[in-house]
Amino acid sequence: MTRIISRRDILRRTAFITAGAAVGSQLLGTPGYAASKNPDPNVVREAIQKAQNRSERVLTGIPSKNGWEMEKVVDDHGNIYTRPVPGTPLDGVAMRMGDIETVLVHLVCRFHYEIDELRKGDVVGWRSPGSVRKGLPESNLASGTAVAIRSGGYPLGVRGGFFPHQEAVVRDILAECEGVIRWGGDDKTPHEALFYIDVPPGNPQLAKVADKFRSWNYTPGRAGVLIDPHQPGRRKAAQDLLRRQRP
Repeated sequence: MTRIISRRDILRRTAFITAGAAVGSQLLGTPGYAASKNPDPNVVREAIQKAQNRSERVLTGIPSKNGWEMEKVVDDHGNIYTRPVPGTPLDGVAMRMGDIETVLVHLVCRFHYEIDELRKGDVVGWRSPGSVRKGLPESNLASGTAVAIRSGGYPLGVRGGFFPHQEAVVRDILAECEGVIRWGGDDKTPHEALFYIDVPPGNPQLAKVADKFRSWNYTPGRAGVLIDPHQPGRRKAAQDLLRRQRP
């Protein structure tokens, strides 16, 4: 059942309060206020109103299946922006910035290099809240916390779209992500195109995994290293995670 985010949750959205404060700071920093210690209440009120208007335009107050808030717009002063996926021909994928972006980009890159080459249009990120079914895993697309890779090739409700060696890589990627990503192929109603964040906001494991991938990105010589998902240690990690995640 879809849970409406409480008023307390909304008040905690510091990103938008900060945005409002930034607007106010810019206004208060004008020459007319440089010499004044007491800001004009009308200017402060205007800054707050702009922040509230931005919040209403961007936010929904409704969480996706994994607990992250769905947003109405992309590339427009929210948390979701079109981000590049280095080393692929993709034009960019709309996803939630920060740790989620780092983890999802890592997944898409490994898919491209180790499962099948991606082409423009093969990966879909954010989708509008009105285009997804609330309370189901696909709703995670609307919060910018999921990607759908070749949805036409891996339709909802169908299993077996990947060859065994491809699924082995999928399992290895999931294990490398240490449980912060779930594969839709493991859901009760499978959707093998879908990969989504499987931890709620504030979960420390997400930051830990994202930091790990960032450190790899800056490690000389690590890029392009071939990974064997059949190594005993990696296979065990993949199977252990599968037992935890599959219902």
